[in-house]
Amino acid sequence: MAFLSLAALLTGPAWGASHQPASASPALKVGLEARADAGLRRALQAAIAQSRSFEDAFEAEVWLLDMSQRLRPFVPDAEERLHLLRLVHQEATRAGLPPELVLAVIEVESRFDRWAISRSGAQGLMQVMPFWLEELDLPDANLHEPLTNLRLGCTILRYYLDLEKGDLPRALARYNGSLGRTTYSNRVLEALNRRWYRQ
Repeated sequence: MAFLSLAALLTGPAWGASHQPASASPALKVGLEARADAGLRRALQAAIAQSRSFEDAFEAEVWLLDMSQRLRPFVPDAEERLHLLRLVHQEATRAGLPPELVLAVIEVESRFDRWAISRSGAQGLMQVMPFWLEELDLPDANLHEPLTNLRLGCTILRYYLDLEKGDLPRALARYNGSLGRTTYSNRVLEALNRRWYRQ
C-alpha cells in the first residue's frame, strides 16, 4: 500500500543531520565512475544557471507549513527550517523531482546536517563529492552551502533516475554508490513513506 502511495507521488506532475558518517556511502567509487560521465557533467553545468520556485502562494503556504512541522525534529529553528524548505522545493522542482523525495534523501544522507562529511569525503545535506567543484570549474563554491549542495545533489539524482529509466530504487542505489544492493534505497523509501509523503 505504501509503495502505491509512492508510485502516485512519482507519477505526479514534472517527474520530467547529526554528525553521522552520512550513510557510509561508498561514494568514492561513485565519484570515480561519475568523473568519466560526460553526460552528468553537462547536466550539472546546465543546472548551475537555472532556478525555479513556487508558482502559487497558497500552495507554498500549505506545503511549507506542513513540511516545517515534519522537519522540526531535525531543524529546531523555524526560520532556518523555512529557508531550507524553500531551497529544497526550488531545487527539487527545477530537477523534476518530488521535494518530499529530496527531503527523504537528505534525512538518510545527512540527517539535515549541512556540515556532514562522510568517510569517503562526500559533503553537505545531500552528500555530494567535492571533486564536482573541480570538474565544474567552481573553485569558490562550497558544498556546505545548502543551495550549491541541493542544486548539484538534485541534478545528480535526476540524472541517475533518467539513466535508470524511472526505476527509483536503482537510481537511489546508484546515487549512493550501492547499485545491486537494496539497503540504501529501502531506507530512503521508508523515510519517504514514514515522514515526508503527504497522505
